[in-house]
Amino acid sequence: MAAVKPMGFSAGLSFSEALDSEAGLARQALYYMQLMREVEERIERKLYRQGKIVGGVYVGRGQEAICVGAGLAAEPDDMLFPCHRDLALYFIRGVHPRQVFAQYMGRVGGLTRGKDGNMHMGDLRLRIVAIISAMAASVPVAAGAAMAQKYKGSRDVTMVFFGDGATSRGDWHEGINLASVQKAPLVLVCNNNHYAYSTPLDKQMACENVADRAPGYGIAAEIVDGNDVFAVHQAARRAVRHAREGRGPYLIECKTFRMTGHSAHDPGDYVPKHLWEEWAQKDPIDRVRRRMIEEGWAVESELDAISAGIRRDVDAAIEWAEASPFPDPSELLEHVYDPAPRSI
Repeated sequence: MAAVKPMGFSAGLSFSEALDSEAGLARQALYYMQLMREVEERIERKLYRQGKIVGGVYVGRGQEAICVGAGLAAEPDDMLFPCHRDLALYFIRGVHPRQVFAQYMGRVGGLTRGKDGNMHMGDLRLRIVAIISAMAASVPVAAGAAMAQKYKGSRDVTMVFFGDGATSRGDWHEGINLASVQKAPLVLVCNNNHYAYSTPLDKQMACENVADRAPGYGIAAEIVDGNDVFAVHQAARRAVRHAREGRGPYLIECKTFRMTGHSAHDPGDYVPKHLWEEWAQKDPIDRVRRRMIEEGWAVESELDAISAGIRRDVDAAIEWAEASPFPDPSELLEHVYDPAPRSI
């Protein structure tokens, strides 16, 4: 089984059955995608605008199928390196939304206990490594984690997430080259949303696809519809199996679109209007809902009830986070350095 039972999970199947069928996957995926979107909506469009969150806010609206589909293909001991648009990975691993809200508001209840009021959070107990702002920099670190797994003789893999812009940086290429030479069990997941901040894809690389870069490193790669959670999940399962069998890295390029500006302060005026309209029709959450109803896996009233439950849970999570205190200044230097380093 790939995930921890989620808060408020009410999908109609036992959790052990939840990934054994397309219907079960759909219920799991819809839950996590909706939870991610609801939490990010509150962070970006309410708490940030109310002045309760300072600094940068980055969301994955329209991209939820990627981290959910891939995250549900990983096993609990696999290492995850999220990027700034992969919030659902934390929920899949058991992080509670109230911890995320407390994190963004700089409260003690956050994963960094108030030391970072942003998305730079991780939990090695859950095998989640904190985000590095320069996304490509996560790749060589993830390669090292995967090499450690190989040296220890474990069957675990490492999964690292990044955007298309990261693939134009040197550290991305260096990390992949190292992982390839070492045949490290590394799964690379590209959220290709067609914009590196405001730079469109055709202005940052001459090849048509990010996956076209894989043959130069002798690694396997495939391209999938990043707004189809079923396609992403199946691709991730193939990639994880490939890496777990000792055949080296595997790159998945997920074609998607960022249905927002780069961050909360960016209106995205550089994006042609027709692209917003076209991609709105491909919303990954709407697609799962439609398929569930069409296949007879659920009725609309049931799905509406799950959505309402998520909103109630998020309301309670925000209330809890706002009640969490700010850190005491005396704790400033605590947990900055680990006195007893742990092996991966």
